[in-house]
Amino acid sequence: MADEDPNQQEHDGTPSQMPPLKAEAHGYTLFRVLDREFMIKVSKRRWAVVLVFSCYSMCNAFQWIQYAAINNIFMSFYGVSSFAIDWLSMCYMLAYIPLLLLVAWLLGKFGLRTIALAGSALNCLGAWVKVGSPQPHLFPVTVLGQVVCSVAQVFILGMPSRIASVWFGDDEVSTACSIAVLGNQLGIALGFLVPAVSAPNIDDPDELAYHISLMFYITAGVATLLFILVLIVFKEKPKHPPSRTQCLSYAFVSPDASFLTSIIPVFEKQNFVLLFISYGLNAGAFYALCTLLNRMVIFHYTGEGVIVGRIGLTIAIAGMLGAVISGIWLDRTKTYKETTLVLYIMTLVGMAGYTGTLNLGHLWIVYITAGIIGFSITGYLTLGFEFAMELTYPESEVVSSGLLNVSAQVFGIIFTISQGQIMDNYGTIPGNIFLCVFLTLGAVLTAFIKADLRRQRLLKMPWRSWHVTAPQAELGDGETGGLPAGL
Repeated sequence: MADEDPNQQEHDGTPSQMPPLKAEAHGYTLFRVLDREFMIKVSKRRWAVVLVFSCYSMCNAFQWIQYAAINNIFMSFYGVSSFAIDWLSMCYMLAYIPLLLLVAWLLGKFGLRTIALAGSALNCLGAWVKVGSPQPHLFPVTVLGQVVCSVAQVFILGMPSRIASVWFGDDEVSTACSIAVLGNQLGIALGFLVPAVSAPNIDDPDELAYHISLMFYITAGVATLLFILVLIVFKEKPKHPPSRTQCLSYAFVSPDASFLTSIIPVFEKQNFVLLFISYGLNAGAFYALCTLLNRMVIFHYTGEGVIVGRIGLTIAIAGMLGAVISGIWLDRTKTYKETTLVLYIMTLVGMAGYTGTLNLGHLWIVYITAGIIGFSITGYLTLGFEFAMELTYPESEVVSSGLLNVSAQVFGIIFTISQGQIMDNYGTIPGNIFLCVFLTLGAVLTAFIKADLRRQRLLKMPWRSWHVTAPQAELGDGETGGLPAGL
């Protein structure tokens, strides 16, 4: 399917020039905004696009956590400190902060397909660099490969909401976003499980190098296959807008709008500022937990590296379930504020339970509390993107999701370093209590967020007879929310 302008006006026989009855008979929905008429229809390609994205996001997330999952083994193999191995995960967080503006500019300049190609290509390149690193003296090479993968992540992490809005209908967008996030969680699940199984804790460095090399080669092969799939499947946008929301974006959002110019109006919305902080606290706690999980478990269950993989797998699989359920629930109910608060409280309860049971020796309880954390925290991460879009509409979803991810990376680095130091000096329980304190703060901030669902209010308006002054009154507070002054 060729990439065509969904707002084409030439008389070329496409549905944009069909008579209304004929267009509706062909499965299109008429939507008129100002003096422009759109034909809405979802593309069959949309599922292939989101699944391919989910797969290469999975591969990138796998590479993020594969070192931290067997922290003790890589420490011994490369002869470095645990803090050095932690930085192989934290470099993902660090790379995102300065590179976000560049990627946002590239997205506006070259489009979604270019960003997808860049992300999958860098992910593939980083994987192949690491193939050359399974020798004890080649730690700098594995660092280089991981840094390349961390740059790839900047092209991936904020894209779920963008792909969902560009390709999916108004009643599918939350589900699509959850599927896109699902790949990341599946990658984390595999990142905990596969290294623990494929790289045993053995003393022979040559045999261990063989196992690590095999894991790196398989990862590079998968990354290469996914890059090829992106080349074949990924398109810039569907031929026709899939939703009324997307039609409004085509009609009202200026093509000259930049990421930087959108930041100020976004931060002028108090509800988004509260979400920005609370989201960062929640996601940062998740990043710290994943990065330090090996050190926590090994502290209480010496020599049980496989248990780390199983607990991490439990967190990730429960998270996948949480992402899907929260996406479907939002598409059905649109209860953003209520669902956000419930998931946040569940995360806090799960983290408190995990903190109190990790050292008791009853692993089945640890698995249950870890599952609660995974279900709620990942469901929240998916919901956060969608809630931010509602609070900041009609600003680009790239701006809101990008800023949420910046908050997550900043708190992720702070929490990982701080909790690691607390664990080294005082033990795992004080380290986890540290996270519980900040999750409590995040839950309180979430309770103060008002459900200012700007996009939903706009979509509830009678849309067959739009008038240029209607949306302004509906948005409230005298704001046009980035729409033209007369709107």
